[in-house]
Amino acid sequence: MKRRTFVAERRAPVTRLLAEALREATPLAQRRVEAGAVFVDGRRVRDVARVVLPGETISVVLEARGASSAEPARPTPAPLVVLFEDDAVLAVDKPPGLPAQPTPDGERSLLDLASAHLGRPAGLVHRLDRETSGVTVFGASETATRALAAAFRQGEARKTYLAVVATGVPASGRIDTPLQKDPTRPGRWRAVRTGGGLSAETEFERLWDDGAQALVQLTPRTGRTHQLRAHLASLGFPIVGDALYGGSTGPRCLLHAARLVITPYAFEAPTPGDFPAVREARP
Repeated sequence: MKRRTFVAERRAPVTRLLAEALREATPLAQRRVEAGAVFVDGRRVRDVARVVLPGETISVVLEARGASSAEPARPTPAPLVVLFEDDAVLAVDKPPGLPAQPTPDGERSLLDLASAHLGRPAGLVHRLDRETSGVTVFGASETATRALAAAFRQGEARKTYLAVVATGVPASGRIDTPLQKDPTRPGRWRAVRTGGGLSAETEFERLWDDGAQALVQLTPRTGRTHQLRAHLASLGFPIVGDALYGGSTGPRCLLHAARLVITPYAFEAPTPGDFPAVREARP
């Protein structure tokens, strides 16, 4: 691992981290900070506006395992799988592991692939988590993008998901516990009835249970961040592979957007092969 370490000096009334990094570790200093390759007194800092005090030690990782920390080697995204396309809408099957939109470190995203396919910027109207697979739609024109965004905002987009959970999940039910950010776990949401959380509603149905794992169909009636993941965790059945919410070990968070209906369209994405329970004998 190659890194450059130096001690911050007083050069102005207020010195920002980015200015120090630019002085000592150009080029691509901002990308290095945002990618988590900069440490202040041994602690990772991603905020380029963070005030640096005289005497603090700044360490910038230049290379790790033979690759630049600012431009890490990443696998080439899989080819775009188009489910449907017309003058207004592009519907694709998002593979797991691909971010829905560009990340600070410049990683290729589904939006990039969709825009390249159209030959113009695709209209981003909704997003799936990185590990979630399945139906994603983009506006193919500005007018269509506005109409699609309004449909999602007004709850007119009807979604159906599949998830793999542990055996024993109830046959069906409705979860309406409000969601709020978990103050103890950054990036995580929790389902609790106190504290004035956001209203959320999920209906679920067990499709089958082979005694080891179960496949459930989920119909969210609201569209909150991490809604399905947090609701299933609150039920005691976190999604397999969802480490953030306590799921058992799996190849990824086994959540799949199987169907999306926005009148007059209806799109479906086939269940991916990395759903281990899907390949088991059904009762």
